Amino acid sequence: MNQTLDRLFRLKEHGTDVKTEVMAGITTFMTMAYILAVNPPILAAAGMDAGAVFTATALASMVATLFMAWFSNYPFVLAPGMGLNAYFAYTVVLSMGYTWQVALAAVFVEGIIFIVLSVTNVREAIFNAIPMSLKHAVSGGIGLFIAFIGLQNSNLVVSNSSTMVSVYPFHSSIETGEFSSVGITVVLAFLGTLFTAMLMVRKVKGAILFGILGTWLTGIACQLTGLYVPNFDLGMYSLLPDFSGGLSIPSLAPTLMQVDFSQVLTLDFIVVVLAFLFVDMFDTLGTLIGVATKADMLDEDGKLPKIRGALMADALGTSVGALLGTSTTTTYVESSSGVSEGGRTGLTAVTSAILFGLALFLSPVFLAIPSFATAPALIIVGFLMVSSVLKVDFNDLTQAIPAYICLIAMPFMYSISEGIALGTISYVVINVIAGGEKRKGISPMMYVLAVLFVLKYVAL
Repeated sequence: MNQTLDRLFRLKEHGTDVKTEVMAGITTFMTMAYILAVNPPILAAAGMDAGAVFTATALASMVATLFMAWFSNYPFVLAPGMGLNAYFAYTVVLSMGYTWQVALAAVFVEGIIFIVLSVTNVREAIFNAIPMSLKHAVSGGIGLFIAFIGLQNSNLVVSNSSTMVSVYPFHSSIETGEFSSVGITVVLAFLGTLFTAMLMVRKVKGAILFGILGTWLTGIACQLTGLYVPNFDLGMYSLLPDFSGGLSIPSLAPTLMQVDFSQVLTLDFIVVVLAFLFVDMFDTLGTLIGVATKADMLDEDGKLPKIRGALMADALGTSVGALLGTSTTTTYVESSSGVSEGGRTGLTAVTSAILFGLALFLSPVFLAIPSFATAPALIIVGFLMVSSVLKVDFNDLTQAIPAYICLIAMPFMYSISEGIALGTISYVVINVIAGGEKRKGISPMMYVLAVLFVLKYVAL
């Protein structure tokens, strides 16, 4: 069996083995399993059946991830994207007034356009045009971005009316009685981060996965002893798997093939498609750049071999997901958690895909994993990725300043694509002003991208 997998995924060639790849795949799945719990209620706000969305989410993730393994043999995992699902529900449906069936049609059309762009090498040309300094900055920026997500998921960082963000108010939560439901999970997330870090320092294989499981199991122990009290009003639920509904798979019928193309020729529909397209394209490119850079997958010219296959998997996954009944499917930045565990081939992706399939039958278990338990993984992976910034030449300000802008834009603006956009614009402007060889070193595609990004801010 191991020899077959070695030949199929060329494990030895990539300096890995079956155990490492499987552990990496499990880790990636564990860090992004939250999408199975988060996506259904978001799309349900648009009028979609939550059970059907759950099934569509799991199936779309599984199919798209298998595409990734088949087309590219990369350890990247795909699922319906956060942010894009909120745009789908709250902007396209609830704000603009379209039905969710029309919104699914827009996602499907976006996927078809992606396929065309991937076949014609447009997306590959964009990837290759981005200079190495920005690629390193993208990797570091994604690290800060996902660390910030982890801090939010754990409630270590909360919103504040005067400073926008602040640390969780432990004192006031004790006075209000909120500590037993929210505050204790903040403590558990912090301890889970230290536990994961300790395992990494001791070079324990699977440290990130064990950190997730350890944090979750500790939370269960706290619930059983009364230290943690579920509070539905505060969004804090039981940490124990609920098998009261059995192991049946929710029906896909309410969303399957429910695309409506009646508005396809309207101007607003085109704007919606472009918005989906723009965010998905550069979020995907940013994720591929960041994760591939951290895994040392880029060649000496800063190019990602077989990127066309990776982009095609993303494009096909989006269209298939729309037909199943979910919002845009995209490459997940949480793939970096598996890469950090040593995942280097499509076997990591296949492992995650199998777990998405199993999640259809064991949904009570996977949906019971709380966000505070996966938060330590995101925080630690953020640390691992931010080290890429050290590869930027900070003595060359024409490279360093755009990289810095790209780096800080991602977490502060809560968007990978915004970081790429501002990094690209600033890179072109600064290097044009510098003149000489700096100006000559700008590729034509970078000029095109800079203009398109400026137009995006003006028109969209």
